[in-house]
Amino acid sequence: MLLAIDVGNTHTVLGLFEGEEVIEHWRIATDARRTADEVAVVLQGLLAQSPLLKGADVDGIALCSTVPSVLNEMREMCRRYYGDVTAVVVEPGVRTGVPVRMDNPKEVGSDRIVNALAAIQLYGGPCIIVDFGTATSFDAVSAKGEYVGAVTAPGIEISVDALAAAGAQLHKVELIRPRSVIAKNTVEALQSGIIYGFAGQVDGIVERMAAELAEDPDDVTVVATGSAAPLVVSESASIDVHEPWLTLIGLRLIYHRNTM
Repeated sequence: MLLAIDVGNTHTVLGLFEGEEVIEHWRIATDARRTADEVAVVLQGLLAQSPLLKGADVDGIALCSTVPSVLNEMREMCRRYYGDVTAVVVEPGVRTGVPVRMDNPKEVGSDRIVNALAAIQLYGGPCIIVDFGTATSFDAVSAKGEYVGAVTAPGIEISVDALAAAGAQLHKVELIRPRSVIAKNTVEALQSGIIYGFAGQVDGIVERMAAELAEDPDDVTVVATGSAAPLVVSESASIDVHEPWLTLIGLRLIYHRNTM
């Protein structure tokens, strides 16, 4: 089985593949203070409690990380605890099949390239990937499968945290759809602003990106992913498909591209 690990700024998502299917998945907090040994304890504990493994072993690891300090510990964890398992870390020199048409390709996060590969394989191009994570990332992929550009905006959770910290009478609220857009109380006013505000942001940015990306903007497929995506997908007019495991799927594709 293949273990795919996506280390983000806030959360680390792990997925276990049997063939092309994600049969088990976990989400844990990303903690830059964790050592390789601590990471191994957490990982082995998660694997041990899964009834789906049925005694099967991990025979491959695919990994990407946007946090350099965590990436170093992940490498050490793979070396010490999974030394006999083939591990592919997405970094310069690893074959992804995605040409990067940016001023400085090294600035592009590995997760964004992984997402681009998965989106182009699943849905074709041109496409726009909207990743709702610590930041809300918009990635443009051409009809030829090239990564051609990006937009980055503050993410939903950090925006909520900033609002709660700056407003004396405001506080964090449960992120659910309010009864109506025009709210009758402070909690629902915040919920309305967050949910519909971000949906409007997504639609506005996607419309402008699609106009630049393709002669006919209707040809552009918009793919949503990320932990906060379910909050916005149903309220956005521009999102075509929601794929929660987009990064994990991309990691699987890159693993096989580099080991077969």
